[in-house]
Amino acid sequence: MNTIHPTAIVSPKAKLGDNIEVGPYSIIYDDVEIGDGTKIGPHAVIYDGARIGNNVKIFQAASVANLPQDLKFAGEETLFIIGDNTVIREYVTLNRGTAETGVSSIGKNCLFMAYTHVGHDTKVGDNCIIANNVAMGGHVVLDDYVIIGGATPIHQFCKIGKHSMVGGGFRITVDVPPYVMAANEPLRYVGLNVIGLRRRGFSNEDINAIKEAYNVIYQSGLNFSQAKEKLMNQSDNAHVKNIIEFMNNSTRGLIRK
Repeated sequence: MNTIHPTAIVSPKAKLGDNIEVGPYSIIYDDVEIGDGTKIGPHAVIYDGARIGNNVKIFQAASVANLPQDLKFAGEETLFIIGDNTVIREYVTLNRGTAETGVSSIGKNCLFMAYTHVGHDTKVGDNCIIANNVAMGGHVVLDDYVIIGGATPIHQFCKIGKHSMVGGGFRITVDVPPYVMAANEPLRYVGLNVIGLRRRGFSNEDINAIKEAYNVIYQSGLNFSQAKEKLMNQSDNAHVKNIIEFMNNSTRGLIRK
């Protein structure tokens, strides 16, 4: 059975799974799908286009799938997707996509702390941790296992590679490659996210291969194009190939050392 507070407003057109809880004064619109075991706190609003997975926790006053903050948006039907087991804390704002991609999304097992914002057409992978007051512009891409420190603005169209970690209070205006730690102003490469990689089961061999790759990128004196060419010729490691692929797909340029 679902437990819906009598003050909540839930559209009869919404598709609800089993064992869902909806708190006081929350609102759920027509074009909404919510998976089993999800809990929605008081005063949350779930707008048209929300697609929420199983066992998601949405805390009070969160706004899910509200209209994009984009002047080009013309009312088209788009989505915001939230994966299973993700936690959305207080006052988080999640804007659905525009006609350009049709969707914004958050993966599975993520934690979005209070007052974070996800802009239109943004894609966040699985197992990400986004601290308080992080603000993502439109078309941002975060790969899996990214950690962003609090009070960090992320410029639109920026990409952040998997297993990377960005310190709190720094601006992200260019792309952050995978497996690294980034900090300082302007944002800089400050080393590998070694502790995170070890916690996730990376072997010493893989960590050393990644470290050597970044030595080529940041300490060899080569420009990024030359460094990428050298890596393509000298390493068959799968994680180094991920770094090369990220460099190929970068549109805003990489952080510097």
